Amino acid sequence: MNEEAIKQQLRAFAAVRDWEQFHSPKNLAMALSVEVAELLEHFQWMTEAQSRAPEAETLAAIRDEVADVQIYLLRLADQLGIDIACAVQAKIVRNDQKYPADRVRGRALKYTAYAAADQPPADAPVMHSERTDRQRSTDSPDHEHDDGSTRGQ
Repeated sequence: MNEEAIKQQLRAFAAVRDWEQFHSPKNLAMALSVEVAELLEHFQWMTEAQSRAPEAETLAAIRDEVADVQIYLLRLADQLGIDIACAVQAKIVRNDQKYPADRVRGRALKYTAYAAADQPPADAPVMHSERTDRQRSTDSPDHEHDDGSTRGQ
């Protein structure tokens, strides 16, 4: 079943129960959060190895929670007119730019940490070739300092 067919089925499910009145984006986002928490609950005390091969009964419960998460996510996207496939494709492109494979391979940090890792520490001496235009302009004889003075005068 494709995404649009599932959305139509979910719309009909809500309509015959008169639940559309409760399916505002705010309420759907909150319900989605609750379902994600219920999904997490199944993994709470598992080891990494156990999480990769849950027992059959646990896997069935996880499958139900994954379905609940997907249902609320689809309803939320439907209410806001978001095409999930397009949104995912656009996000993959942005992530590819934020996390270039040659810089992040084998490391799991937020993208801002990679940029910070490429910068010298704040207390490191600045080599002349590394100085920014702003640093050079504040060194110029005609630059006005915070006290209103200039060095060249």
